Amino acid sequence: MISRLSEWRQPENWQCIQTLDMHTAGEPLRVITGGLPDIPGSTILEKRRYFKEHLDHIRTGLMWEPRGHADMYGAVITPPVTADGDFGTFFLHNEGYSTMCGHAMIALVKLAVETGLVSVTGNKTVLKIDAPPGRITAHAEIHRGKVVRSFFQNVPSFVLMENKTIQVSGIGKVHFDVAYGGAFYAFVDAEALGLNLGSSDYTRLIDFGRRIKHAVMNEFPITHPIEEDLSFLYGTIFTGSPENQANHSRNVCVFADGEVDRSPTGSGVSARAALHYLKGELKPGHAVTIESIIGTTMTVEIVDTVTFGPYEAVIPEVSGTASFTGRHEFFFDPVDPLRKGFLIR
Repeated sequence: MISRLSEWRQPENWQCIQTLDMHTAGEPLRVITGGLPDIPGSTILEKRRYFKEHLDHIRTGLMWEPRGHADMYGAVITPPVTADGDFGTFFLHNEGYSTMCGHAMIALVKLAVETGLVSVTGNKTVLKIDAPPGRITAHAEIHRGKVVRSFFQNVPSFVLMENKTIQVSGIGKVHFDVAYGGAFYAFVDAEALGLNLGSSDYTRLIDFGRRIKHAVMNEFPITHPIEEDLSFLYGTIFTGSPENQANHSRNVCVFADGEVDRSPTGSGVSARAALHYLKGELKPGHAVTIESIIGTTMTVEIVDTVTFGPYEAVIPEVSGTASFTGRHEFFFDPVDPLRKGFLIR
């Protein structure tokens, strides 16, 4: 009798999307592995634009309830758009599409190696990934066929604004910096606002993060020096002291529409590396380990310095670990009134 459950098949007119689900330092990643139509475009940004214009119901259907939740995160794998690339990717969340995602990169390295998407050479292998902000070079540290640690060298990361002040409704005067690590973030000291960086202040962190993000967006231009599609403020990152004194500090990132990153945020720690470099607090060749809201960690090191447009920039290398959590088939019943998803928060 129970065997009939496993024998059931969805009707042929239902769309079926397959995914592999993972997490990096606690932050989820839902990777679409099948069921998508062809996504045209000669660049990753063109492919992302096409997906947004024609397939956005898949994003909302997979990220939002009832298949997902307000803090779900996703990635689409595409063929490479460069001659020597291994594969391409872009990223999905509750509000739309992000420019860069470090926790996704760390997970995708593990996925690509352990599923055979890329060839493996020895105990370390190099992956060339085409992403919205450009080429990401990543490395896998492998032991007995499993990726035990992932590394990626991010795009040039730089400080857009330093030591700015803004009046935020419901909060008051807020001091902030804005830096780019594949996405733009406003960095704010948590203690100065009376916030703690643990889960007990989760609701206030979301509220303050949203308020600060929108206040900065409304008063300050956020402009990428090369690519217009990258010219927006992605989130607010609150910084403070670590709970484990062996670590450098703690990050809590509130991004998109009030999502809270469970990891330290790969693009966020990249932007912090640029901030600390500008302030003389981090030198090339030195690494710092940064905690998340749940105490998980990522490590960032400056491996080079470059000029990027008008900015003095750094090349950060971010490392961390990821795990698989499941394989899924999601059905889209064409007569389901909630097939495109919904959000309570």
